[in-house]
Amino acid sequence: MTERSGRLGVGIVGAGRVGPVLGAALAGAGHALVGISAVSQESKDRADAMLPGVPVLDVPEVVRRAELVLLAIPESELPGLVSGLAAVGAWQPGQLVVHTAPGLGVSVLKPALAQGVIPLAIHPAMSFTGTSIDLVRLRESYCAVTAPAPVQPIGQALVVEMGAEPVIVAEADRAAYGEAITTATSFSTAIVAQAVGLLDGIGLPDPGRLLAPLVRSSVENALVAPPDTIDLTALADETALPGDTEDDE
Repeated sequence: MTERSGRLGVGIVGAGRVGPVLGAALAGAGHALVGISAVSQESKDRADAMLPGVPVLDVPEVVRRAELVLLAIPESELPGLVSGLAAVGAWQPGQLVVHTAPGLGVSVLKPALAQGVIPLAIHPAMSFTGTSIDLVRLRESYCAVTAPAPVQPIGQALVVEMGAEPVIVAEADRAAYGEAITTATSFSTAIVAQAVGLLDGIGLPDPGRLLAPLVRSSVENALVAPPDTIDLTALADETALPGDTEDDE
């Protein structure tokens, strides 16, 4: 590959909710989008809506064209994809390869690293809708950057270009970081959905709007409170719902 300038040719593997948004953010910073892979009609429609004019290509062709490859695919699929592309010699020396899986560091990119790529793990700590709304939210979010020390400034610069705030997460801490992200996302989603369902069941109009200030203030209070001051057992007792205890038989 030729020596990189400040602007990169970016190829996106995955047209779920994350890839097209990050691609749009990078394009907004002046990088050129050379292609995106998309399989389902829904993902093709999303790519067209978020990245009009960017060609939809198969994965090897996206990788072949790109100076920066963004792997925005489910965490479980990442090891197989990286090793499969390595097996066919698809990776290129000097190519930046970035994945967005929260629980994995750069070790998952070892097969590509062996072929001379520059490995980065960048995870935006936010929930994505796959729409332009996310570009605004991204500017209020943090991104976890995991990379070899000499490469960390590249990861931080990419995050800043996308409008977010970078935070370094060590390779050894990436699994714990991923667990924290999964816990916060799944727990908050499930609890809010349960509360909305209860209010909807008693006929209150627009329960989501009613709960929004309560949820936001509760989360903000929890985020600023020292972790060791929150009694989870007492909190569970105070917020127990019918059927949650043995006494409700």
